[in-house]
Amino acid sequence: MIRNVVFDIGGVLLRLRYQPFIEYLGGAGIDMTNLPRWLEQVDLAAHERGEITGEELLGRIAAMAREPLDPRELQEHWLDMFDQAHEMFTLAAGLRDEYRVFLLSNIGDLHWRHLNARYGFDDLTHGVIASFRVGAIKPSAAIYRATERQFGLEPAATVFIDDLPQNVAGAQACGWQAIHHRDPVATRRQLRALGVRLPPPFAEE
Repeated sequence: MIRNVVFDIGGVLLRLRYQPFIEYLGGAGIDMTNLPRWLEQVDLAAHERGEITGEELLGRIAAMAREPLDPRELQEHWLDMFDQAHEMFTLAAGLRDEYRVFLLSNIGDLHWRHLNARYGFDDLTHGVIASFRVGAIKPSAAIYRATERQFGLEPAATVFIDDLPQNVAGAQACGWQAIHHRDPVATRRQLRALGVRLPPPFAEE
């Protein structure tokens, strides 16, 4: 029986809009044609593990530009790449009455402060695991185990919702139930299949 529902943030509760940021950096002469390689160059993973701060990460990015970038403008573009996924917010908030609801996100310090202030994640759920605070990122087993310890989760009674298949697989390898989020309707259907009782306005779908 599911007692805990754990949501990812980016790609689940928030829709990601990378393109304006990519275009902004491209206009400054930063080559982002191979995005995975670029992310390795700036070491986004280290940032999300809390090994380098957001300011340090943005400094690395600025150093790649042909012309000096305004630090405030760069930070604004870095922070402004999310839109609220309203159906998923409504689902998470509604599940709180009957289930323990948590967030588990690969996220750095700047994005966390900005998004928590804007969307009130601390009030939306019963608890949050932000990767930069625990020194581990999905799909490493370490971050799922840290979540279990901090919130007293039984893996088999926990379902995790994430938009990336590798993160879903990481949760399943730790004994969690997990859903690959593609769209709200499909995710709600899979929650029902696990026996999760959905809140209004989704209960009668």
